[in-house]
Amino acid sequence: MTVPSVESRRTSTRLSEAAAWLLNGLLLERPRRGWYEEIAAMSAEVEDAGLRAAAEAAAGATEGMHLSLFGEGGFVSPREVTYRPQLDPGRLLSDLRGFYEAFHYVPRAEDPPDHIAVEAGFLGYLALKEVLAREAADEEAAAICAGAARRFWSEHLAQLAESCHARLLDAGVEHLRLAAGALVTRGRHLDPGPEEAP
Repeated sequence: MTVPSVESRRTSTRLSEAAAWLLNGLLLERPRRGWYEEIAAMSAEVEDAGLRAAAEAAAGATEGMHLSLFGEGGFVSPREVTYRPQLDPGRLLSDLRGFYEAFHYVPRAEDPPDHIAVEAGFLGYLALKEVLAREAADEEAAAICAGAARRFWSEHLAQLAESCHARLLDAGVEHLRLAAGALVTRGRHLDPGPEEAP
């Protein structure tokens, strides 16, 4: 019997964390053909009990249910510009595109760049890039990805995730409530410590 090395276990944990971020984003996307099958497969790769519960709750999700909350005029806006009225929307979207382009991120979803699913997916993408950089022994690239993730969380996704989660508490769509809650919890681990704060 072969015992996995410490580094192998670390890589496995990092891959599971990247999968959790990606699953979080996927759960917040509009249901489409093959969406739930993708969620079920990805949830097997994550250890987060809250995300697994969200994945199970997503089994009955429909596009109509999603659009009644997140669609145009829905109960909950999934867009960052809604919760950042003090900022120029064009500047906000430009900043997001700058992040995405710097790391060659191309969202799969047709949602706008400030949609909660797209932003959560970006953090999953950064987590995956960080794992790959560490596997290639490129600590500088890994540190850049980790730093960008912390900055992106604090400058963009934190307020959006917390606002959406608060509005979803009583909305009656369990998988979205659980996914938003898991996103807030996961993101708090990215908050910079006192030595990293500006």
